[in-house]
Amino acid sequence: MTDTSSAPQAASNANADAGAQAPMNNASAASAAAAAAPVAPVASPASANGKKPWETLPVTVKVNGESHGPMDVPAGLMMIDFLHETLGLTGSRLGCGQGICHACVVIVDHADGTSETVRTCITGANYFDGKTVRTVEGHATRDTDGKVTLAPIQQAFLDHFSFQCGYCTPGFVNAATVLIERLKRNPIARADLEAAITEGLNDQICRCTGYVRYYEAVRDVVLRTPGCIKDSK
Repeated sequence: MTDTSSAPQAASNANADAGAQAPMNNASAASAAAAAAPVAPVASPASANGKKPWETLPVTVKVNGESHGPMDVPAGLMMIDFLHETLGLTGSRLGCGQGICHACVVIVDHADGTSETVRTCITGANYFDGKTVRTVEGHATRDTDGKVTLAPIQQAFLDHFSFQCGYCTPGFVNAATVLIERLKRNPIARADLEAAITEGLNDQICRCTGYVRYYEAVRDVVLRTPGCIKDSK
């Protein structure tokens, strides 16, 4: 004898089983279709020079007056790592790693006497092949007795207590050096000095917000350096 009271429950169970099975069948079909689809080839990674990161390129570079190379350097090696790991120059700071904060910049000196800052966290070491570079370690001088004399801009940053943690300071030193040297070549009117400092340091990021004291220190050095400001007459 059939128990009619259990019929609705049996029907409900049957519908639930059918509903649960359908998504599984659809998922299985989708998986099968995906497995059967052709797989696009994965492109091999390459650096900006077209070489694979593990391939090498010859690099010869002059850093702080000393020549290095030729040496084979991985095509994907950034200059910041080359300075730190190969040359042992750890003064340049790796900040954001994306070329935004400019803590890592070094100075590249050109044959025509001009110079510029270049970000080392996003620029391969091979870019510097044949170039002349200054890092933050190259500004101070040391006499025969080993006494260190800081560059004027370095001393000014200390005098003004321009920094707190100091992580951004190497980048500011290099950017300010490029600015001061440019003003020596092309002096400006005193009225244009504030705008020139703003432009020269605009890319540098200080996470401790020491901008005012950095700017004050640079202004003092410029005003004390002969030839940076045009004669007001």
